[in-house]
Amino acid sequence: MRTELKPTRLDRVFSRLDREPERPAHIDVPVMTRHRVVLFASTLAFYVAIVWAVVITSWLVRLDWQIMFFRPYQQWQQIHAFLDYYVVLGQRGPTAVMVAAWLGWRSWRQHTLRPMLALGVSLLLLNITVGAAKLGMGRLGPHYATEIGSNEMWLGGDIFPSGHTANAVVTWGILAYLASTPRARRWLSALSAVISLGVGLTTVYLGTHWLSDVLLGWAAGLLIMLALPWFEPLIARAEVWLFSLRDAWRDRRATPARHPPGVRADARRGPGPLRATAEEASARETGIAARAAHPRSCRCIWPPARI
Repeated sequence: MRTELKPTRLDRVFSRLDREPERPAHIDVPVMTRHRVVLFASTLAFYVAIVWAVVITSWLVRLDWQIMFFRPYQQWQQIHAFLDYYVVLGQRGPTAVMVAAWLGWRSWRQHTLRPMLALGVSLLLLNITVGAAKLGMGRLGPHYATEIGSNEMWLGGDIFPSGHTANAVVTWGILAYLASTPRARRWLSALSAVISLGVGLTTVYLGTHWLSDVLLGWAAGLLIMLALPWFEPLIARAEVWLFSLRDAWRDRRATPARHPPGVRADARRGPGPLRATAEEASARETGIAARAAHPRSCRCIWPPARI
């Protein structure tokens, strides 16, 4: 009687770390559904409302100033050291490296470039949209404010919307977007929401951003995540093009160089020491045979005559 050991949970976890033999036949790619379009339109309306509330110096700007004068970093100094490290979860450089490492392993394991391409598209959209808004509205931060009660707009600043908050939404949200199962997508969505919420409030605590900056940063990051399905056809075409380039490069390396027709093999090899030696020996043999056939034509006398 043959018995087989039942794999434990740890065995199943390690088996998932192995590379799959080929690309999965079905990879769940989000599409732009009606529900997602409604969420995108609602978030865009919220984005415009926040900008308008700041431009007209409404109650939201007054709330910004009240929080700034409250100085949370002085009220709760015991958590200041921890939040100095926690806010790094919203910085683009460290978070992009961590997420890219994970998605790079996913790409290698599933024989697909979609995770890395989706990350690249999301970060490109983030740089374009958030960067343009920052430079276009030019709002100064709380530490550089010039007039109490002012909205500090168009004064050369670059903090509206909050880049830390938008980056946290996009960088950690892309993990939920690319999750392979609905359960993983729900858990990762909750995790990215908590991280981005914490990063945004941390910037308010540290006094580097107004509260309205954080609200606009959340909206800016969410707009990018909701718009990603529109770019899925572009991502698919880019993946096919990159794989075709890889296959062509492999074919060129695997196929030996072909010589042009009509060229002899010895001519292709070119002059070399062995070939030169053979030609010299042939020339000497021809000269010897010619002199043997016409001995009188040789003017030399051998051995020399004695006088």
